[in-house]
Amino acid sequence: MKANPISPTIPLDQDGVHHGFLKLPYSRDDSAWGSVMIPLTVIQNGKGPTALLTGANHGDEYEGPIALHELAATTRAEDVTGRLIIVPAFNYPAFRAGTRTSPIDKGNMNRAFPGRPDGTVTEKIADYFQRTLLPLADVAVDFHSGGKTLDFVPFAAAHILDDKETQKACFAAMKAFNAPYSVELLEIDSVGMYDTAVEEMGKVLVSTELGGGGSSTARSNAIAKKGLRNVLIHFGILHGEMQVDDTINLSMPDDDCFLFSEGDGLYEAMFDLGQPVSKGDVVARVWPVDRTGQTPQEYRARRDGLLISRHFPGLIKSGDCVAVVGVTEI
Repeated sequence: MKANPISPTIPLDQDGVHHGFLKLPYSRDDSAWGSVMIPLTVIQNGKGPTALLTGANHGDEYEGPIALHELAATTRAEDVTGRLIIVPAFNYPAFRAGTRTSPIDKGNMNRAFPGRPDGTVTEKIADYFQRTLLPLADVAVDFHSGGKTLDFVPFAAAHILDDKETQKACFAAMKAFNAPYSVELLEIDSVGMYDTAVEEMGKVLVSTELGGGGSSTARSNAIAKKGLRNVLIHFGILHGEMQVDDTINLSMPDDDCFLFSEGDGLYEAMFDLGQPVSKGDVVARVWPVDRTGQTPQEYRARRDGLLISRHFPGLIKSGDCVAVVGVTEI
């Protein structure tokens, strides 16, 4: 396979604190010999586990970048045993544009794996992670939230996997993150996901959904920072004591957790996030917007549980996710 064109401007394997970039050559109209410069910090101190920490896998999700920029700016080498590889903005072009996908190639980083060294900008970044960074890692933390189109109760997640040994380690790391909600998740579309790439290597993955609406809050940022610190302490990379609070355990075991819109219209929430719902409850209604005097389309829960996610903008399109119900079974 061809070599990847990305090169780090700092060492990945030397003790100390190093700030720099992943440099991806990208010739374009406004810069013939230009590059995409993805911010990168590597902090290493002796032997120990490596954590690969990423935010802005989707560019309109902000808790991860905030927590990771703070970690990079405040962590000393002597605070660490092992190595931190910190990439606050995984899909950097999308992050700078404030969009879910890259404005360069419309690439969704979380559907681009394993990537291609001779592909689009997004595919080249994915390939570099797949073949260079992930093999270095023992644990990966990838921060997500709902972006501009969804809102979530703040949860950490780990996937239900065929490899039960890896699943057990992922569940333990999720519990260490200690978000207000902890979700065991069966992914409905795992093809091309970064998560899948991590898990298929037998690495530990913790992911999150910490809010939404295309912004962050003081609460969601605090959850991200605390959870990140807890996971790094759990793996012995960061020194200190974990902060452990109550968490609500949930699962998303199948497609019945999800509701999708079958038409365009005006979205009306009938339950707020975190509220209990029963099978058959109307969790949302979608009103037609092109005429008055019409009845709305009702969307009913297909199982008992808690409302853990909902569509965010006031208008909804056919195929959009209406809501997600988490199951209190674990």
